[in-house]
Amino acid sequence: MIEANINKKVLPVIVLSQFAGTSLWFVGNAVLPELKQTLQLSQYAVSLVTSAVMLGFIAGTLLFAFFSLADRFSPVKLFFISSLLGALTNSAVVWFVTDGTTLFFFRFLTGFFIAGIYPVGMKIAADWYEKGLGKALGYLLGALMLGTAFPHLLKNREFDLPWKSVLYITSLIAFAGALMMLVFVGDGPFRKKSGSFRWDAFGEIFSSRKWRQAAIGYFGHMWELYSFWGFVPLIFELYSKKNDQQLDVSFLSFIVIAIGSIASVAGGYLSQRIGSARVAAWALFISGLCCIISPLSYSFPSFLFIALLLVWGATVSPDSPQFSTLVAQYAPDELRGTALTIYNSIGFAITTISLYVIDRLFHSAGILGGENTFALLGLGAIVGLPSMIRLIRNK
Repeated sequence: MIEANINKKVLPVIVLSQFAGTSLWFVGNAVLPELKQTLQLSQYAVSLVTSAVMLGFIAGTLLFAFFSLADRFSPVKLFFISSLLGALTNSAVVWFVTDGTTLFFFRFLTGFFIAGIYPVGMKIAADWYEKGLGKALGYLLGALMLGTAFPHLLKNREFDLPWKSVLYITSLIAFAGALMMLVFVGDGPFRKKSGSFRWDAFGEIFSSRKWRQAAIGYFGHMWELYSFWGFVPLIFELYSKKNDQQLDVSFLSFIVIAIGSIASVAGGYLSQRIGSARVAAWALFISGLCCIISPLSYSFPSFLFIALLLVWGATVSPDSPQFSTLVAQYAPDELRGTALTIYNSIGFAITTISLYVIDRLFHSAGILGGENTFALLGLGAIVGLPSMIRLIRNK
């Protein structure tokens, strides 16, 4: 009973710290209009800024996974150091950026240090919650989604803070979250430390058939998730232009992304009844349908268009914590942190390719350009669902 009470006190701190750290992720997208004007960025600025963070994240996760840092050293201390450095590189955009190249460099560095926040936060949660991990990660990934949406809230019509203030605020919040994690959360009771560097770590992780099936489902999910999040403001802007509507793009973008946090928590509770694999499969299926019908939605009335985006936002993300739960469950105990990190690394490599493809097509004059582009995000469900169906049947 005492241990259960401790766990209940620890989870809110982990969740708040994760929210704080991941607020660094999409802050570049939230202030992109000002950055485009100040730095004279190209029309492909969305993929430039977003991909810079993704590429940094991939580089960071590869390094963290190769050296099994989250398994060999205290994940709490690793989280603190990464959040601190991420906050500094985020603020450095104000101090040092003069053009697109320096912007890319500092957003790359921020993404690199987020590799010590997002997957390491999941490792900390897994070390504290052996049972009910799907529910715990539902809260944790919900915090990530709120953190992702938060910069858009700071830029909505009610606040409309200067872009430099948005960067400073998110950096300060990330640092506060790092302090909370360091002071109030220790290494969990279920942590199994890996004593030394292991050359065979990747091979042992990938040897599990169920781990591979869960990972493939996640890879399909990642083809869709961040491209959708990154382009939500442009989706609303395109609808506004086509229908001569004056929508509050920043606020609606915040709502569409943030609603995923509620869905992730709900999915965490549902996973205790029907299992993580089924929750992930249904979410992937519904969001995939939203992708496929999205070209038709630009002719919808505004309330119906917004409703579709809300359904899309609510289903594009709750499979993330359940995929992470499955990957943690099917990984060797002593390599759990490495398994979470490497599958994130591959997933975000897929995301970077998706962002590049979607951005180029969106701005093209071809048949797949403009409003038709986002139907291609449905390829993620087409690839990922068969693997998840096999996993469910084999359980």
